[in-house]
Amino acid sequence: MKYKKFPGGKAVRDKIPEIIQNSGQECKMETLSEPLFYEAMKKKLTEEVGEYLSEPCPEELADIIEVVYRLAESEGITKEELEEIRLKKREIRGGFEKNIFLLNNKPDI
Repeated sequence: MKYKKFPGGKAVRDKIPEIIQNSGQECKMETLSEPLFYEAMKKKLTEEVGEYLSEPCPEELADIIEVVYRLAESEGITKEELEEIRLKKREIRGGFEKNIFLLNNKPDI
């Protein structure tokens, strides 16, 4: 499913419309169905990663985490389950502490 219904819009945090209105500005919004919002959140993840790459800072990393948690929730996965999956994968495949950069990226792993 493509997110074509609102080409100029984007998913925002819950309090953003209120913040906009309290600043004296108008905003139009719509509450999306879960499938449409899931698609909007996938686009939001790309947006947030782009913002982090442009301006690396803790706030942008926090935004990425918030979006990832909401995507997981849409898939029926709790934060705790996601963390358990992360830790299990880390145990099996390791983390990223050793700064390893694979030069031959052809192996099937």
